[in-house]
Amino acid sequence: MSSNVASVASTAASIVADETAQQAARRRTFAIISHPDAGKTTLTEKFLLCGGALSAGAGSVKAKGDRRATTSDWTELERRRGISVTSAVVQFSYRERVLNLLDTPGHGDFSEDTYRVLSAVDAAVMVLDGAKGIEAQTRKLFEVCRNREIPIMTFINKWDRPARDPLELLDEIEDLLVLDPAPVTWPVGDGTRFSGVIDRRSGDFVRFERTAGGATAGDIEVVAAEQAAATEGSCWHEAREAVELLDEAGTELDLKRFEAGELTPVFFGSALTNFGVQLLLDAIVEMAPAPSARLDINDNPRSVESGFSAVVFKVQSNTDPAHRDRIAFLRVCSGRFERGMTITCARTQKTLATKYAHTVVGRDRSTADDAWAGDVIGLVNAADLRVGDALHAVGEPVRWPEVPAFAPSSFRLAYCNDTSKAKQFRSGVRQLDAEGVVQVLRRPEGGESSPILAAVGPLQFDVAEHRLRHEFGAPVEMTPAPWTIARLTDQASAAALSAMSGVTVAARDDGELLALFESPYWLARLQSDNPALVLDRLIGEG
Repeated sequence: MSSNVASVASTAASIVADETAQQAARRRTFAIISHPDAGKTTLTEKFLLCGGALSAGAGSVKAKGDRRATTSDWTELERRRGISVTSAVVQFSYRERVLNLLDTPGHGDFSEDTYRVLSAVDAAVMVLDGAKGIEAQTRKLFEVCRNREIPIMTFINKWDRPARDPLELLDEIEDLLVLDPAPVTWPVGDGTRFSGVIDRRSGDFVRFERTAGGATAGDIEVVAAEQAAATEGSCWHEAREAVELLDEAGTELDLKRFEAGELTPVFFGSALTNFGVQLLLDAIVEMAPAPSARLDINDNPRSVESGFSAVVFKVQSNTDPAHRDRIAFLRVCSGRFERGMTITCARTQKTLATKYAHTVVGRDRSTADDAWAGDVIGLVNAADLRVGDALHAVGEPVRWPEVPAFAPSSFRLAYCNDTSKAKQFRSGVRQLDAEGVVQVLRRPEGGESSPILAAVGPLQFDVAEHRLRHEFGAPVEMTPAPWTIARLTDQASAAALSAMSGVTVAARDDGELLALFESPYWLARLQSDNPALVLDRLIGEG
């Protein structure tokens, strides 16, 4: 009897593992990265349009002075400024696949949020402006992808406007990023002459229909090379000559090199007018890797067929101002999530119920009854969760590598102008710290009443001030602080540093101690005179 029971249990476990593997294989989880204004958020909306998750009216991102809000830019500050200041999560179906798209802030001041998002994806799409090529923030984000070994696809955008020579752009990718570009499509004409692309895999001409403001997906017409040669004139012949040069140079797509981060498939188009967007989306389905085993803190792989596990990569409060809620976004790493199941937070060892689980698109949300490896879901009002937390099914523990904090280079002292609102101020500051909007540092003499806010860039302070005032009702004043550089230190070194002039030691909520310096020259001198002091660099400096 016992052997029969064991056999049945083994068979049931095998069926569950097979279903889990099949569901994971259907997932594609990717981020979009770019320099500001390269068209990243527009591309996000057009993906939704092509996937049928957005009705006509997409493309409103172009009218910055008087525009409707985009799907992924949903906060009041984003609507007012016309830029992404927080990452957004979008899930939609396309060609029998489930796509989890994470739109990231393009501005360098929000690099820390982008880094956290990239810890939750399996691939990335790098968007370049056809007239500008690789810009400073593009290079920084690419290096984060390289460090995390994330495969990258490249979309050269705005080809309906005057653009640089495409061969020159390929050389720039190769030279500046040390990444081999492999064009999958090649543009026929540019600016007003741009009429479509050559698909190098088939040799066909893919003609695109212009739609009013790019508000509808538009039709795609595949035209044989012979017919295109007769109808497209000099633009076709110029494009064909370039493709022949690429063929002779051996710039072919190699999926193994793509997944290894050595090569990037390149696509040309215009997100605003829907040129080339569907071809790129098709390529994500066909080329981007599905979720696979994830390394835990001990570098042991945890397969997607293992029991449920996830990582919290983002926390966001007040997505619904009427309810003042708080959502922890988590990437499912293995197994199956079922709404209502009890899970454990590895950091606190506390269990939590998951009755209020949602899939989220900007401010909109719907109940998530289940999710599989690769999916992104939001747990509402999971108050104890923080960025980087590992979650797992009861009895199946796992811990993931910590998500590091970036090196701050801008600092402000924060005060509440109204003592009757001190409680709201303290609550708001703690919430912004938990979300990673800013890093909050506290000195023994300042405590909760005058914390130090530390950031990668000054725009983070604008976000913090706006949210403290409008979401938490805390009138805040931020005054410039003299520090320009920070180093991690320990208790012994902190005691010595606190007795020195020109140094301030403050603590983060996680207990880490930071030594703050007004000048890198004073830091260098102290290190030279006191080599035994612990003064470690933080990630992202320089």
